[in-house]
Amino acid sequence: MGGMSTTPLHIIGGGMAGSEAAWQAAEMGVPVILHEMRGVRGTDAHNTDWLAELVCSNSFRSDDAEGNAVGVLHAEMRKAGGLIISTADLHQVPAGSALAVDRDGFAQAVTEQLTGHPNITVVREEIDALPPAAWDSVIIATGPLTSIKLAEALRAETGEADLAFFDAIAPIVYADSIDMTKAWRQSRYDKPGPHGDKAAYINCPLDEAGYNAFLDALIGGEKTEFRDWEKDTPYFEGCLPIEVMAERGRETLRYGPMKPVGLTNAHAPEIKAHAVVQLRQDNALGTLWNMVGFQTKLKYGAQTDIFRMIPGLENAEFARLGGIHRNTFINSPRLLDHQLRLKSMPRLRFAGQVTGVEGYVESAAMGLLAGRFAAAEKLGQPLSPPPETTALGALIKHITGGHLSSGQTFQPMNINFGLFPPPDMALVPNRDADGHRIRGKAKGRAKKRVQAHRALTDIASWLAGAAGPGVRLTPSQATADTPAF
Repeated sequence: MGGMSTTPLHIIGGGMAGSEAAWQAAEMGVPVILHEMRGVRGTDAHNTDWLAELVCSNSFRSDDAEGNAVGVLHAEMRKAGGLIISTADLHQVPAGSALAVDRDGFAQAVTEQLTGHPNITVVREEIDALPPAAWDSVIIATGPLTSIKLAEALRAETGEADLAFFDAIAPIVYADSIDMTKAWRQSRYDKPGPHGDKAAYINCPLDEAGYNAFLDALIGGEKTEFRDWEKDTPYFEGCLPIEVMAERGRETLRYGPMKPVGLTNAHAPEIKAHAVVQLRQDNALGTLWNMVGFQTKLKYGAQTDIFRMIPGLENAEFARLGGIHRNTFINSPRLLDHQLRLKSMPRLRFAGQVTGVEGYVESAAMGLLAGRFAAAEKLGQPLSPPPETTALGALIKHITGGHLSSGQTFQPMNINFGLFPPPDMALVPNRDADGHRIRGKAKGRAKKRVQAHRALTDIASWLAGAAGPGVRLTPSQATADTPAF
């Protein structure tokens, strides 16, 4: 173990991730300088200078820690003494099973907590270049609206291909919700992929009538508009929304992402499909599959209705729906190590949406981990990532190594149960309390409960092991118990 460093940890960005990282490191006894440009320079999306301002929704999504992965992440962050989640709890407004907040009260409270902490100094300034060499430990948590000058500096360091300013997201489907009596596994022309797999894709066939009905629904579906600060972001020809392609002509998709050539329906070899939707494995576990070429500006409700018209996807459950918007993020699987450090410059860590996670909670979660990693390093007590059976561990595993192809198709992701390793099926009950066999969606809910219980048990063990000499637990960490299920 190395000795303790007394130089400050520098954090660039005072959003969800930067605020959480600052809090975690400061609570561990490490001095923090938090650099935030709002107050000197505004953005097109923010309205105030408060730290952790909520730019879009005021919802932190589901708070169900048994049946929803984001609820599990909430629970884990509570156990870890998270500033963002604890402040959200204090400023909660009615929202059913979701955790929603009074946005002004929330941001003001976070700002007061951070500016009042004895180990945190908030400096209002724009960092427009790579941090100086004298800053021996830095967390870059600048979010999707990273300043142009800093983004250009990062581009120069990481390489143009590894920094994206435009986010074209295709929907992600849970593997176990695909009807394989209609779909089949095959690569086009049976061509083996990088790992020799001749059946690397799942294929869903459409006949001519089905294709035309799908096309009409796609063109007529309700779409979202670019926000004001996104409107100058042009489409790339390589990632056009699928509905824009459809509007260019009724055959465009059949010669693009839905081309049927080189594929033979294993269930009906004598029938040639008019069009085919392909899904590509999206994570190493094989639990998530990406709809190839289906980035879209359709509203979420329209997406689920229209995409379930595709044979094999009638009962599809989506881990993520599609979208296209401006978003600066790095190719984390290629660029970052398991401690969120930049491989080419390890004094720099990244946290938040810039790493390729989506959502307030996920951004704060990466800040929580980056803050702890950086503080532990300064304290001379290196800290291993949480196990991938936890929500925190599953997220960091996904962005630093769980994604396939070394990040060649890496896209931002919310937390979902598809990122967790499958549960031990021996622990999943087959019958309910009345002795009835558990099937279908009920079976899926039972699996999620087992995964949730495992996650909260494992995060408690990780947090207990993380508290070495010199690492101070917050009161909430010291007393948190794992809920019973």
